[in-house]
Amino acid sequence: MERGNQTEADNFILLGFTDDPDLQSLLFGLFLSMYLVTVLGNLLIILATISDSHLHTPMYFFLSNLSLADIGFTSTTIPKTLRNMHTHSKGITFAGCVSQIYFFVLFGCQDNLLLTVMAYDRFLAICHPLHYMVIMNPRLCLLMALGSWLVSVLGSLPETLTVLRLSFCTNVKIPLFFCDLPEVLKLSCSDTLINNVVVYSVTIILAVFPLSGILLSYSQIFSSILRISSAEGKYKAFSTCGSHLLVVSLFYGTGLGVYLSSAAAPSSRMSLMASVLYTMVTPMLNPFIYSLRNRDIKVALGRVLRKMVPLN
Repeated sequence: MERGNQTEADNFILLGFTDDPDLQSLLFGLFLSMYLVTVLGNLLIILATISDSHLHTPMYFFLSNLSLADIGFTSTTIPKTLRNMHTHSKGITFAGCVSQIYFFVLFGCQDNLLLTVMAYDRFLAICHPLHYMVIMNPRLCLLMALGSWLVSVLGSLPETLTVLRLSFCTNVKIPLFFCDLPEVLKLSCSDTLINNVVVYSVTIILAVFPLSGILLSYSQIFSSILRISSAEGKYKAFSTCGSHLLVVSLFYGTGLGVYLSSAAAPSSRMSLMASVLYTMVTPMLNPFIYSLRNRDIKVALGRVLRKMVPLN
C-alpha cells in the first residue's frame, strides 16, 4: 500500500517484549523507574553545572549538553513504550514512526558529536595544559556546542526524509519496542537502495568520523600519560578522563551490540535486550558515572539537593 493511502488502521506494529499481562506490568514498572531516574539524574547534572560557579568550565558545559541530549534520547522511545504497555496496544502511526526515527537519529548524532568534543577537550587539558584555557575559551565552547546541535538537526533530515518516499504493506510488524530505521527499511515494499546509501553515508560522517576523532584523541592522551614519570601523576591525569572514557565505551559498545545482534539474528531476544541497554541503560548510567567519580559534581549536586529539599 502506498504511504499516501495509509490510514489510522494501517499502523505499524511494535512487537515489543511480551503479550503476558503480568510480565508487561512488571516491565512497565521497571521501565518507568528507569526513565524517571534517567530524567531526574540528568536534570540534576544540568542544574548543578549551571548553579555552581566552580563548574563553569568547558568540560562541565559539554557535560550539561550531553545530559540534555540523553534526556531527549530516552524521551524519544520510552514514553511511547510505556503508553503501549499501559494501554495494551502495539500500534504506532506512520507519522509517529517517522518522528521517532528523526529524533532518535538526532539525539544519537548529538551524543556522538558531544563525546567527540569532550574527547578533544580532555586531549587539550592533558596534552597541552598551558594552552588549554586560551584555546577552549567560552566563545569556542559555545560555537562547538551550537555547531554539534545544528549538525545533528540537519544531519538527521536525509535519513528521515528518504523514508517518506517508501511504500509499506498493512500491519508492518517491527520486532522492537520503537521504530529503528534499519528495521523499518527491512519491512518496506519499495526499493531501499537510495535509503541504504543515505544511511551509510550519514553513519560514516556522523558516527565513524567522530569515533575516529575520539580514538585519535585518546591515543595522544595515553601517549602523554605514559611519559609521566610518577605513578601519582599518571593516576591524576587518567582520572580526569576516566569517566568520559567509560561513557564512550558504554555508548559505542551497546550501539554496536544493537546492530551486530540485529544483523546476526533478526527479531531475536538478543537484539531486543541490546536495544534496551542502548536506549535506556546507558543514558541512565551516565549521571552516576560522572557524579560518583567526580568530587566537584558530588559537591554541586549536594548543594542543589539541599536547595530543593531544605533540611531543618
